[in-house]
Amino acid sequence: MTEPLNTGSHDLPVTEELAAFMRTGWGRQGTAEVAAEVSARPIAPWAAKRRAALAQRFPGERLVIPAGTLKVRSNDCDYRFRPHSAYSYLTGANESDDVLVIEPSGQAVLYVRPRAPREEGQEFYRDRRYGEFWAGPRPDLAEAAELYQIDCAHIRELDLTRPARVLRGVDARVDAQVAAGGGDAELESFLSETRLVKDEWELGELQGAVDATARGFEDVVRALPRALGHRRGERYLEGVFGLRSRLEGNAVGYDSIVAAGSHACVLHWIRNDGALHAGDLLLMDAGVEADTLYTADVTRTFPMSGRFSAVQRQAYELVYEAQTAAIATLRPGARFRDFHLAAMRVICDGLRDWGLFKQSTDELMETGLYRRYTLCSSGHMLGLDVHDCAKSRSEVYLDGVLEEGHVLTVEPGLYLQPDDLTLPEELRGIGIRIEDDLVVTATGATLMSSALPRHPDEIESWMGALL
Repeated sequence: MTEPLNTGSHDLPVTEELAAFMRTGWGRQGTAEVAAEVSARPIAPWAAKRRAALAQRFPGERLVIPAGTLKVRSNDCDYRFRPHSAYSYLTGANESDDVLVIEPSGQAVLYVRPRAPREEGQEFYRDRRYGEFWAGPRPDLAEAAELYQIDCAHIRELDLTRPARVLRGVDARVDAQVAAGGGDAELESFLSETRLVKDEWELGELQGAVDATARGFEDVVRALPRALGHRRGERYLEGVFGLRSRLEGNAVGYDSIVAAGSHACVLHWIRNDGALHAGDLLLMDAGVEADTLYTADVTRTFPMSGRFSAVQRQAYELVYEAQTAAIATLRPGARFRDFHLAAMRVICDGLRDWGLFKQSTDELMETGLYRRYTLCSSGHMLGLDVHDCAKSRSEVYLDGVLEEGHVLTVEPGLYLQPDDLTLPEELRGIGIRIEDDLVVTATGATLMSSALPRHPDEIESWMGALL
């Protein structure tokens, strides 16, 4: 059965004569890029090892991992497609609607929707979602097999009537065709947990994303003089960083947070519609997502004037000391939660020194009163998702221990709300977060984002050289 074309408001009727004319007279199908020799993607041997490990974990079972589907942004306009991270991890492929199947024998088959032959129908020039002339070429079966180094078949040959474990919530059509089983949640957890320890190839991709992010932050500082004069200076800087992310990667790994002044007290400020004022701090949380979808996640808070005021430096130094203490705890065998607790002890000491609390640090840690000013945890795993491996079981992630190859962020912060009457007036409206990306090594941890300064003196020197 032929699927209906996804035609939209731009479609026009096609006469029999035009349809016949469109089926003939083409050279080798596709653009120059597609027509060129296709070679295996660098991820292919790593993805094959991962699929083998998955088959070994669930021997004799059928496993179904969809790529995901296009999602409507408005009316007939879709968001740019990004595959589910588990699917990307196992294949390196990035086309919508495709499905990876691991058979009980361990054989892996990638069911794909190849580009439509031009001599067969009208999809290639009329279908706004999948047509080559509308959305660009998809690999044909032979090209997909070479690109991803995996057996490939047409998606219409996919049989979903047999029992299987399914990664659910990714493709509603797949969910509807495979009866839910008790093992689906176990598959989802494993697909998350298996990504906790990064292999050599992943570490290279992450480092590349972090390095590009550092260059994006430099772009932002250089753009400050122009952005300060714009009524939406936050958005100006968001655009500057976004340009770097598209030039060097796929996109931003998440919506950039560009928070000037008291906006920095909103943890996920992504409206980015405010003006900039030279006397305020700017908190920017942003990361470049590589073409392979691995993302950085870095936050810097810096004075838009280029120099910290006395009270800004006081608050910043407390967060800096907290982050430094947290980083010092990172090593194989340390509990995942240790770095957060180390940072919060420093924060509690500082809040007591400021006269905000009279209780001991131990009492504050027990009651959690300090959280009025910190609000959230101090870091997370990082990888294909900015909050990576989130479906892992608590005992192997949040309540687990660090291992060599874990990549995580360390990001303590202070969020001193502008209307908080428990604070001295001069502290109100200051938000500070310092976030770095680190990889756990055999002896401790390596700061992947060391290209960006952390200490306030270094930040002032860095800005002075760029402005």
